[in-house]
Amino acid sequence: MKSLQTEKQFSYKGLLYKLAIFVVTVCVIVYFLPREGRFNYQFDINKPWKYGLLQASFDFPIYKDDAEVQREQDSIMRLYSPYYQMDKTVADRMIQQFKKAYTDSLHRIIPAPAYQHHIERLLKLVYEKGVFAPNDWEKLRKDSVRSIQLVDKNTANQVDVSDLYSFKTAYETLIYSDTVHYHRLLLQRCNLNEYIAPNLSYDASKSEAAKQDLLSDLSWANGFVMNGQKIIDRGEIIDSHTYNILKSLEKEWNKRSETVTEKRLTLLGQTLFVALLIGCFMIYLDLFRNDYYKKHRTLALLFVIIVAFPVLSSVMVEHAFMSVYIVPFAMIPLIIRIFLDSRTAFVAHIITILLCSICLRTPHEFILLQTAAGMAGIYSLRELSQRSQLLRSALIVACTYALMYLALDLIHVSDVAQLSTHMYVNFIINGMLLLFTYPLLFILEKMFGFTSNVTLVELSNINNKLMREMSEVAPGTFQHSLQLANLTAAAANRIGANSQLVRTGAMYHDIGKMLNPAFFTENQSGVNPHDQLSYKQSAQIVISHVTDGMRLADKHDLPQVIKDFICTHHGKGLTKYFYISYQNEHPGEEVDKEAFRYPGPNPFTKEQAILMMADSVEAASRSLAEYTEESISALVEKIIDSQVQDGYFKECPITFKDIATVKAVFKEKLKTMYHTRISYPELKK
Repeated sequence: MKSLQTEKQFSYKGLLYKLAIFVVTVCVIVYFLPREGRFNYQFDINKPWKYGLLQASFDFPIYKDDAEVQREQDSIMRLYSPYYQMDKTVADRMIQQFKKAYTDSLHRIIPAPAYQHHIERLLKLVYEKGVFAPNDWEKLRKDSVRSIQLVDKNTANQVDVSDLYSFKTAYETLIYSDTVHYHRLLLQRCNLNEYIAPNLSYDASKSEAAKQDLLSDLSWANGFVMNGQKIIDRGEIIDSHTYNILKSLEKEWNKRSETVTEKRLTLLGQTLFVALLIGCFMIYLDLFRNDYYKKHRTLALLFVIIVAFPVLSSVMVEHAFMSVYIVPFAMIPLIIRIFLDSRTAFVAHIITILLCSICLRTPHEFILLQTAAGMAGIYSLRELSQRSQLLRSALIVACTYALMYLALDLIHVSDVAQLSTHMYVNFIINGMLLLFTYPLLFILEKMFGFTSNVTLVELSNINNKLMREMSEVAPGTFQHSLQLANLTAAAANRIGANSQLVRTGAMYHDIGKMLNPAFFTENQSGVNPHDQLSYKQSAQIVISHVTDGMRLADKHDLPQVIKDFICTHHGKGLTKYFYISYQNEHPGEEVDKEAFRYPGPNPFTKEQAILMMADSVEAASRSLAEYTEESISALVEKIIDSQVQDGYFKECPITFKDIATVKAVFKEKLKTMYHTRISYPELKK
């Protein structure tokens, strides 16, 4: 009863965990999707229409193109006259300021009273006409305004801009108006620019009203399309008139999608679409890859990838940031294929591109291109062990994009000159960005605890620090590990296991012996330290190479999959030599097996089972009196059958057929390793 309650509790926890992932994934993706309804057609002038028959689903005007509207606006704006108010107090203030300055200091520069009267008269004349502020003057010149409406109380008079003054023209009038009677240098020394100030201020409200009044007479459309009217059919060339109709339809479509009701319906549709796709993917995992649910890091990797690309696509479409075709979507199946398996990689890729497609204008073309590119990526990179493989995959994916797009383009064009070329630049950029999969793999390994083949290849390099140290400190163990690596890799290849993984695991499985190398026979040279110890003490030292190996693995930051080989290569077996010797020495005593037992656990993957079998067989083969086919075969059968009988492989997915195949490989390899050589004859003198 208690176990049943525990099972139900576990089931509920698993269900809640899956539900939480489902809800979070759907909410994040839908949050970033564009809310506006999209005009899902892509078209260019003088190119064929790639879709089916298009009819108007509502009445809409045919808007003029931007160039035509701009020409008409420019023509109308020639009649535009902005409104300005004149401040008459400015003139009195500036003239009084000049009089005061003349009395205080300027009379020393221009002592003749005629100069004073001349300057006052000119200031009065300038201010009567009007002086613009510098910003207003520049704006009038930029807009080519010829006249303004000068407001005086309740009336407005049209005045040519040429009759009015800027700061510069007002100053020039004061200096150069009468150089015959008044000396220019004397006038310049008076700093007359200090008495020039703008007295014309822009009247924004009246000016804007006048502008809108003019523009209201401008017609923004030059035709009308009725509901149900044919616009264009497949294969027809888009001329300038049809192009304007399509642009007008797009503009009206976007206006209608801005309503609150439309946005709510769009949100509902997006939520339902995303929920169905994520639900389908979770059903796939539940039916075919249920073990992924038990590994939270695997599930996290899958859904992080599935969420990241739709979010990126939505942001790019929303902000019109370049083409979405530069995004390396083939990175999705490549990463999942390297870390997990091909089937999950393909299904996750299809789900992701379907999620991305709903925010694009040409979803069908996008889905076709990305599906082909993803399949090419999966096929081209089954295992990543060298950087050159990724370069080859990027080239294959880029070529697949280009060929598929060319095929679709050729279907819809009537002339080679109509082929689009700008898309191929996007495909080249896409292939270049796909190369960033290599550094991204390293980041994902650290984030989610995965180990790629690239890392395994780097670890199995005998020139790395730990391997070099092992070859120097424990050379016998090092040679044993090398032979074991070749033996296990051959067996793994034969039964479809991960040969690179088991090869690397074999290289590191005995690193714990580096701390006490002399206590292991392969490193001894005549002296055996165990002769001075009891059987229990010797057993503990031998067993400790597993725990010591785990500590070294932690110190050197080895991946978890390699640590699993260290702790499982003896499983929960006994140190039989010392156990049996102790039993023989104490025949009447009940022996505590735990003192002679390895900590385990037993192997739980095919690769770990292969290593356990190979480790026992290779070590035992060194004690054979003679290396014949019969002795090697009997040894392999005896050791592996005893391991099966002891139940070491109950927890790993290896079959009897696999075990039989492994036995056959071991026999072949051991016969090759221990084959006899012919003796070379001595030269007779």
